[in-house]
Amino acid sequence: MPPHWPSTLDDIDLANVEFWRRPSHEREAAFRLLRIERPVAYFDVRPPAAWKGLPQGPGYWAVTRYADIESISRQPEIFSSAAGATTLLDLPPPLLEFFGSFIHMDDPAHMRLRKLVSTAFGPRCLQDLEHVAQRVLDETIDAVIEKGDCDLVTELCAPFPIRIICELMGVPRSQYAFVLDRTNLILGAADPEYLPPGEDAVRAVLKAGQELAELVKELAAARRAAPEDDLTSVLAHAELEGDRLSESELASFFILLVTTGNETTRHALSHGLKALSDHPEQKAIWQSDVAGCTPSAVEEIVRWSTPVIFMRRTALRPTRIADQAIDAGEKVVMYYASANRDETVFAEPQRFDVRRSPNRHVGFGAPGTHYCLGTHLARREITLFFREIYRRMPDLEVTSPPEMLVSHFIHGIKHMRGEFTASRPSRTAAS
Repeated sequence: MPPHWPSTLDDIDLANVEFWRRPSHEREAAFRLLRIERPVAYFDVRPPAAWKGLPQGPGYWAVTRYADIESISRQPEIFSSAAGATTLLDLPPPLLEFFGSFIHMDDPAHMRLRKLVSTAFGPRCLQDLEHVAQRVLDETIDAVIEKGDCDLVTELCAPFPIRIICELMGVPRSQYAFVLDRTNLILGAADPEYLPPGEDAVRAVLKAGQELAELVKELAAARRAAPEDDLTSVLAHAELEGDRLSESELASFFILLVTTGNETTRHALSHGLKALSDHPEQKAIWQSDVAGCTPSAVEEIVRWSTPVIFMRRTALRPTRIADQAIDAGEKVVMYYASANRDETVFAEPQRFDVRRSPNRHVGFGAPGTHYCLGTHLARREITLFFREIYRRMPDLEVTSPPEMLVSHFIHGIKHMRGEFTASRPSRTAAS
């Protein structure tokens, strides 16, 4: 038997990309040790070699207990998002705004932009989502169902949410693969599959972001001249007390939507399929009562997967977290991946339970001003996906170990094969 890892706190280095290559049970053991012995722990920042050109900057405080993360999230006047909500490095402000939209802002700028964007996500959007998502999912399943096996990630879980976002925004179908490719690079630049060795990650990510920005700027210009029935038209004409989104603000929001908005749902679906294959008794419980079990099962999938591993804040003044003094200007990183396994909040947190209740997970972020705007969209997509999988692929099984994304920020699966009984495409999609 190999020795238990980690054996001591000194074994743990959350800033090292090699930590994120370890098996999930070892990472969870490390977080458990941190929660018990050092719930606010300091780590240096060491950017991967591909990210040359960016300053290393000071280290950060890793916060791993649920209660502390919840407290931080409810105090934006102390813990700022503007310095880098999704980055361990200190990126230049223009770069933060370009890639982060309002998640890299504090009030009042954050609330202004959130209110303007929220106008596009009302009841009409949710109604449109139902129709678009059903059609997209029918087509996605139809593309593989006659084969009897497929890469569950690249052929099912990845195309489904990105196509929904693109269709809702009015992005031409010819650009779907382009958008998916650029989002893979932006959030997977530490992974050799998406960034070949020797390439400069900073330049590659900036170029990918600029290309997405140009796409949506051209689309918005066309919609301002001739509005259509899509979210780009709504956002391009959104107005609140005379205030409107600028061209760059709309582009930044689109990048946020197709990266974190798409990636979180995509990886929740992938992890959900894996969990249900690993726990057939839970799959049987859900299949026996799809309507009654779905709401709790969706929340458990989000808790179990926690696609976004952390978010960062920066202390605006001297403060304390638990028993640890924090100085003004220091980085504070909230590890949602740890909070969602906190034994003081979740009974048997290592158990996948589709009927878990209560389930106050932080898979969409902790309560506060930055709670995820797209939670309703994500829940509807996950709900529809598994409802249709149970209806059309009830015997789907994972047949290969998941190939994990190399990332300290996104808990993602890149590839994972599965088998199911082959059948004919749906009449709806075929007609």
